[in-house]
Amino acid sequence: MLRDADEIVLEELVTHNLYRKTAQVFAVLLPIGTVGVMGDGRTYDYVVALRAVQTSDFMTADWAPLPYPLLGKVSSRIINEVRGINRVVYDVSSKPPATIEWE
Repeated sequence: MLRDADEIVLEELVTHNLYRKTAQVFAVLLPIGTVGVMGDGRTYDYVVALRAVQTSDFMTADWAPLPYPLLGKVSSRIINEVRGINRVVYDVSSKPPATIEWE
Protein backbone atom coordinates (compact mmCIF):
# COMPACT_ATOMS: atom_id res chain seq x y z
CA MET A 1 0.00 0.00 0.00
CA LEU A 2 2.70 2.46 0.99
CA ARG A 3 4.78 1.90 -2.14
CA ASP A 4 1.73 2.35 -4.35
CA ALA A 5 0.67 5.53 -2.55
CA ASP A 6 4.20 6.96 -2.66
CA GLU A 7 4.45 6.19 -6.37
CA ILE A 8 1.26 8.17 -7.04
CA VAL A 9 2.58 11.16 -5.06
CA LEU A 10 5.88 11.22 -6.94
CA GLU A 11 4.22 10.65 -10.32
CA GLU A 12 1.85 13.59 -9.85
CA LEU A 13 4.61 15.93 -8.60
CA VAL A 14 6.77 15.09 -11.62
CA THR A 15 3.81 15.50 -13.99
CA HIS A 16 3.08 18.96 -12.56
CA ASN A 17 6.76 20.03 -12.52
CA LEU A 18 6.79 20.39 -8.73
CA TYR A 19 9.14 17.58 -7.75
CA ARG A 20 12.29 19.71 -8.00
CA LYS A 21 10.64 22.54 -6.04
CA THR A 22 10.57 20.39 -2.92
CA ALA A 23 13.51 19.11 -0.89
CA GLN A 24 11.82 15.90 0.24
CA VAL A 25 8.45 14.32 -0.49
CA PHE A 26 7.01 11.04 0.76
CA ALA A 27 3.92 9.19 1.92
CA VAL A 28 3.52 7.70 5.40
CA LEU A 29 1.22 4.76 6.13
CA LEU A 30 -0.21 5.42 9.58
CA PRO A 31 -0.88 2.51 11.95
CA ILE A 32 -4.48 3.51 12.54
CA GLY A 33 -7.75 2.68 10.88
CA THR A 34 -10.48 5.09 9.93
CA VAL A 35 -14.11 4.65 8.98
CA GLY A 36 -15.11 5.65 5.49
CA VAL A 37 -17.82 5.08 2.92
CA MET A 38 -17.23 3.58 -0.51
CA GLY A 39 -20.21 2.87 -2.67
CA ASP A 40 -23.06 1.81 -0.42
CA GLY A 41 -20.89 0.35 2.31
CA ARG A 42 -18.75 1.41 5.21
CA THR A 43 -15.03 0.74 5.16
CA TYR A 44 -12.44 0.51 7.89
CA ASP A 45 -9.11 1.14 6.21
CA TYR A 46 -5.79 2.92 6.70
CA VAL A 47 -4.73 6.57 6.60
CA VAL A 48 -1.85 7.91 4.49
CA ALA A 49 -0.12 11.16 5.45
CA LEU A 50 1.72 13.15 2.79
CA ARG A 51 4.86 15.09 3.71
CA ALA A 52 6.53 17.62 1.41
CA VAL A 53 9.08 20.13 2.63
CA GLN A 54 11.26 22.94 1.33
CA THR A 55 14.64 23.54 2.92
CA SER A 56 18.17 24.59 2.06
CA ASP A 57 19.98 22.95 4.98
CA PHE A 58 17.66 20.28 6.47
CA MET A 59 18.22 21.83 9.92
CA THR A 60 15.05 23.82 9.44
CA ALA A 61 12.26 23.23 6.95
CA ASP A 62 8.88 24.57 5.95
CA TRP A 63 6.08 22.47 4.57
CA ALA A 64 5.75 22.86 0.82
CA PRO A 65 2.62 24.76 -0.21
CA LEU A 66 1.45 22.32 -2.87
CA PRO A 67 -1.57 23.51 -4.87
CA TYR A 68 -4.94 22.36 -3.53
CA PRO A 69 -6.03 20.89 -6.90
CA LEU A 70 -2.88 18.75 -6.91
CA LEU A 71 -3.47 17.57 -3.34
CA GLY A 72 -7.05 16.74 -4.28
CA LYS A 73 -5.96 14.73 -7.29
CA VAL A 74 -3.31 12.83 -5.32
CA SER A 75 -5.82 12.07 -2.58
CA SER A 76 -8.44 10.89 -5.04
CA ARG A 77 -5.98 8.67 -6.89
CA ILE A 78 -4.63 7.07 -3.72
CA ILE A 79 -8.10 6.36 -2.34
CA ASN A 80 -9.38 4.99 -5.64
CA GLU A 81 -6.29 3.10 -6.77
CA VAL A 82 -4.76 1.75 -3.56
CA ARG A 83 -6.90 -0.88 -1.90
CA GLY A 84 -6.93 -0.54 1.89
CA ILE A 85 -6.59 3.26 2.13
CA ASN A 86 -9.63 5.48 2.58
CA ARG A 87 -8.18 8.73 3.94
CA VAL A 88 -5.29 11.01 2.95
CA VAL A 89 -3.98 13.88 5.12
CA TYR A 90 -1.31 16.52 4.45
CA ASP A 91 1.31 17.38 7.08
CA VAL A 92 1.69 21.16 7.43
CA SER A 93 4.20 21.14 10.30
CA SER A 94 7.45 23.07 10.06
CA LYS A 95 10.81 22.02 11.48
CA PRO A 96 11.20 22.92 14.27
CA PRO A 97 9.18 21.95 16.24
CA ALA A 98 8.39 18.90 14.08
CA THR A 99 11.01 16.90 12.22
CA ILE A 100 10.94 16.16 8.52
CA GLU A 101 10.80 12.43 9.02
CA TRP A 102 8.01 10.47 10.67
CA GLU A 103 9.15 7.97 13.30
